[in-house]
Amino acid sequence: MAGSPLPNQPSNRLIAETSPYLLQHAYNPVDWYPWGEEAFEKAKREGKPIFLSVGYSACHWCHVMERESFENVGIAKFLNEHFVSIKVDREERPDVDQIYMSAVQLITRRGGWPMSVFLTPEATPFYGGTYWPPTSRMGMPGFIDILQKLNDYWVTKREEINTSASELLRAIQNMAAPVFETTQLNEETLKAGGEALTDSADRRHGGFGGAPKFPHPMDLRVLLRGWKRFGDDDALKVVELTLKKMANGGIYDHLGGGFHRYSTDAIWLAPHFEKMLYDNALLVPVYLEMYQITHDPFYARVVRETLDYVLREMTSDAGGFFSTQDADTEGEEGKFFVWSAIETANILGKDDAEVFDAYYDVSASGNWEGHSILNVPRPLDDVANALVMEPKEVEDVLARSRKKMLLARSRRVAPGRDEKVLSGWNGMMVAALAQASAVLNDDRYQAAAVHGARFLLSEMRDDSGRLFHSWKDGVARFNGFLDDYACVIDGLVELFQVTSDEDFLQAAVQLADDAIARFEDQDVGGFFYTANDHEKLIARTKDSQDNATPSGNGMMATALAKLGKLTSNERYLNAATRTLNSISSMLVDHPRAGGQSLLALDFLLGPTYEIVVRDSGDHLATEFSSAVWQRFIPNRVYLRWSASAQSTLTAELLNGKEPSQGSSFYLCEQGLCQLPCHSIAEAESLLDTVS
Repeated sequence: MAGSPLPNQPSNRLIAETSPYLLQHAYNPVDWYPWGEEAFEKAKREGKPIFLSVGYSACHWCHVMERESFENVGIAKFLNEHFVSIKVDREERPDVDQIYMSAVQLITRRGGWPMSVFLTPEATPFYGGTYWPPTSRMGMPGFIDILQKLNDYWVTKREEINTSASELLRAIQNMAAPVFETTQLNEETLKAGGEALTDSADRRHGGFGGAPKFPHPMDLRVLLRGWKRFGDDDALKVVELTLKKMANGGIYDHLGGGFHRYSTDAIWLAPHFEKMLYDNALLVPVYLEMYQITHDPFYARVVRETLDYVLREMTSDAGGFFSTQDADTEGEEGKFFVWSAIETANILGKDDAEVFDAYYDVSASGNWEGHSILNVPRPLDDVANALVMEPKEVEDVLARSRKKMLLARSRRVAPGRDEKVLSGWNGMMVAALAQASAVLNDDRYQAAAVHGARFLLSEMRDDSGRLFHSWKDGVARFNGFLDDYACVIDGLVELFQVTSDEDFLQAAVQLADDAIARFEDQDVGGFFYTANDHEKLIARTKDSQDNATPSGNGMMATALAKLGKLTSNERYLNAATRTLNSISSMLVDHPRAGGQSLLALDFLLGPTYEIVVRDSGDHLATEFSSAVWQRFIPNRVYLRWSASAQSTLTAELLNGKEPSQGSSFYLCEQGLCQLPCHSIAEAESLLDTVS
């Protein structure tokens, strides 16, 4: 097993770290250092270059390179003699990862993990790549060959290396915080963005482009808003096809719930089997919104199964949510998740296995490397017809079979789980759980969201209220980054709208004030990825383009826009607007890079509604609330407030909405309100005009 100590092998400096990924390397014969002054001082003192290796716990090829190269005594000996080796968990230090990934992309025109970069002792990169095999094969250079050549260059051509490193540094710094031209953002920006997405959509299998396929949840939500704003039925069809193909594909875990990271093929069958907290947190709102639009129970079921997986397998006793689950078990990718026809027959018995196999595409030959990945290629009615059974009978067999199969799977060696808690990813999950609790009327999800938010606020802030990035084994570490602040603010805002607990809104305000003070670019607008008092790196980046997660600037614009509407605070709304203006030409020229920013733009352009329920403690207030959450009204803030309670933060939103003998409902836009409603029929009629 990767990370297990070799006979008589002492640990290296990573043994003192908390990151599971770094601890996996603690007994490598490579003399690893964590990122920090000790490693750079050693490199300067001994005149050696630095080998920087960046990866993460759930990364399949990271484990492969460890087994092949970092546990190879000969390679380790050469590294230890000629280089200072630094190992970084990209999930702990996304700031470091961003900068040096730019270097690798400039050098190789591609990127990925494990990321392998060679630096001068001053931390300037001069060469890099991703995975290399230990020795040359199939046209790929071997890691040992690269080490030998770079050591030779370092000794004999140091001046050339320093020159190329300086040129590369200038290029990185130019990329780090680009200044975009300012152009007008309007409805046409949203329309063009939606058209760019539908133009790139796969009309047969869903998603965008070809293999590999990622879920693109932010882009799917952009399309749903395009459907609503412009009446674009084609956009809705793209989302519907994509969500159904994903949930029926192998990228979805049909036994345990939840989504794997991405599909290696164009048909969503064969995933990379790691499960990331953020993917599931970001996909839940898309399925919820599609449920609000269609009221098709299929989408609600996917949300429930996904969140039940998170509560069962990714939630700590303390309330925080774990980061990832590995793709590999016992050195094999996907071993935990794939099946054979012999196994299903042994577990289920011949008759039930015949039904299960027919529905979930299990066969003797398999559909992936001789094994079967569970997926649903045919509708249930078609399977029932082929088996000459009633659909309800097939459903009953599948329901009991899934329980038996999940129990059998639980006896297998489980994938490794990275149990560090990341504040940004947790903010995303708090938002997802809060929204699901309201839309699906499930108190379990609200309780989990509250527990998670309280964990963040109690365990992942310092004494002054500043956010930490990572928590593991009772220790919170590293300054919070822009996306940490943005996602936690957004999660707290969403949770406040569900719970009416002003403590969460107060915490969101405090974090927003801190973010504006320490992250905002006062010159051109937008936000830097790191605070103004962060460790000095070779560049200070601005995160403006979505990747698998929303860009920090797009998410901050979204969070501040909602917060500004709830608190009637123009400062937050202006900061959100300045952020979008600072990247306006990027959104116009490359809208597919800025899905989250387009969501913020859609909200700010409006019409955006303020919906207020003054709760007199009767059942009518609950009916009003349910009517709101059952409808797709993406551009709105919602406040349910006791008729007898005062509020400081939302006082302006409550102004003029005096309590009456019973609960009352208000629909407003920019402070101008329709007449209050005192019956559910009146409220629903009003809501139907905006949903």
